[in-house]
Amino acid sequence: MSETTRPDTPRAVAESYWKKECERDLDAVLDHYEADAVVYPPAGPPFVGREQIADFYRDEMADYPGLEVEIVHEVRNGDEAAFEWEAVLIDHDGGRHPFRGVNIVKIRNGRFEWVRAYFDPTSITP
Repeated sequence: MSETTRPDTPRAVAESYWKKECERDLDAVLDHYEADAVVYPPAGPPFVGREQIADFYRDEMADYPGLEVEIVHEVRNGDEAAFEWEAVLIDHDGGRHPFRGVNIVKIRNGRFEWVRAYFDPTSITP
């Protein structure tokens, strides 16, 4: 994504990000994060920087080659927003694993500065 076409609202960044995540395009997903971005997962320590964030996505994409996501609600305040979403992870056998959650995000320069993800990780164990 070129700098001139970078989304300028949290919703636009989130929609572009989830489109690329559903396409399972790791490089394009990572381009939605600032180099020093932080992702706070539901459990465990945060992922700091693109390298640690990439490790998370590599593992998820290896376990689940398919993904569908729909934003069902949004609350926004400037460069910060909360998105309630519903998703389905699709495993190698075509099994569908629905789950839902909330991401609270802050954007900077059209990328995520930080993301706080809230969902039940036990609901998506492969």
